Amino acid sequence: MLKVFRRLRLGTWLCLSLCAGLAQAETVRDDRQQEITLSKPPQRIVSLLPSLTETVCALGQCHKLVGLDRYSNWPPAVRQLPRLGGGLDPNIESVVAQRPDLVLMATSARGAERLQALGITVLVLEPRTHADLQRVITTLAQALGVPAHEAERLWREINAGVLAAAQSLPHQAKGQKVYVEVSPAPYGASESSFIGETLTRMGLRNILPGSLGPFPNINPEFVVRAQPDIIMAGDSSRASMLQRPGWSQLKVIQANQMCVFNADESDMLVRAGPRMAEGARLMAQCIARSQGAKP
Repeated sequence: MLKVFRRLRLGTWLCLSLCAGLAQAETVRDDRQQEITLSKPPQRIVSLLPSLTETVCALGQCHKLVGLDRYSNWPPAVRQLPRLGGGLDPNIESVVAQRPDLVLMATSARGAERLQALGITVLVLEPRTHADLQRVITTLAQALGVPAHEAERLWREINAGVLAAAQSLPHQAKGQKVYVEVSPAPYGASESSFIGETLTRMGLRNILPGSLGPFPNINPEFVVRAQPDIIMAGDSSRASMLQRPGWSQLKVIQANQMCVFNADESDMLVRAGPRMAEGARLMAQCIARSQGAKP
């Protein structure tokens, strides 16, 4: 009888252990439309896109990061982590050396298939719109074993911050034509990007139509023809702008209606991550200054 009891107890323990393991397994769909199954929450994460790095940390999982792309720099706690190449061209050998149980990559990055062939779980996500960011937060939370209500709370805070920035604009700013440059190539943010969506929520007009794609490489003459009322750009773009044909004659430049952001501010502005509301606030402050008002 005692032997039977022990067998039953052992069987119950094995069942509970197996059921617990199955309960921890999560299957999520990434931006390649691949279903990725994680048998348990990852403990060693490599992130190769700054917005994903910031989202991992905003979900309270910063301590699980073991390696990053060269551009991930926020929050400050991640700055001492190993750098594993660029987001688009990671050093595969360096990534493997970190022994990750999850690698986060952008859709535009190379190397996902190679890493998967080496037995490493890869989740490909790249938010470009507000809806994308909400989806990515939800997917990452599920993959990392973070309760769904935490993901919902984070998105509510971001969305509320963007709304507050939009509502802070002076009435006279509504309808202003805006050009936002995200890099000096030049690449701009169109109506279909998350930056463009924020401008629309503010009641502003983006000179770059969504049909060009979220972040198109633009012909500088397009901006001259559009004659924006406000230009927003990073400090790295300022010098090259005046060298572009016709730009010195733009009314917005002659009237000094240009907002130039430093490197840290530019990061907030161009990353579709948890600091998106702070980027919206920067844009609102820029527009309010151009109108001679305070947001």
